Amino acid sequence: MNPAPASRILPETQHMPSHSPRNSPRADYLMAESLRVAASPSLAHEHPSLKSMTVVLGYYDSQNLLCSSQITYKVNLAHAKSVFRFGCQNAECVQGDFDLSSVLAGAVADRRARMSGELCCQGWRSRTTINDIRCAKILRYTITLGY
Repeated sequence: MNPAPASRILPETQHMPSHSPRNSPRADYLMAESLRVAASPSLAHEHPSLKSMTVVLGYYDSQNLLCSSQITYKVNLAHAKSVFRFGCQNAECVQGDFDLSSVLAGAVADRRARMSGELCCQGWRSRTTINDIRCAKILRYTITLGY
């Protein structure tokens, strides 16, 4: 088998075009958040006293009436990151997510075994509503911690 002709090999500095729109506020935000999460230490490293964690998440509409989905997540502390965030389920949401990092850090510092709460997405409903209409989707959570 012959190698690809030199004219078909892209230089290292040149990349294939992406299928996602460039300079999209949503894509830019998601990329920045992905990098922030990747750069954070694992939960096991950040909270060495923590031995187990289970999270139950329920995603609700902005009126807090309809649960669109619910998941139970048994966290692998060695691999999960200390920037503990979950994306908004609104596929059009811009700059919205649910960051439980500080809530979790406070619970571990207080050695709480269980905590529940809810967060409202502060992102924008869509790119056409930036600075006008908030997303307002709701995440209800219950976190069970073992030490």
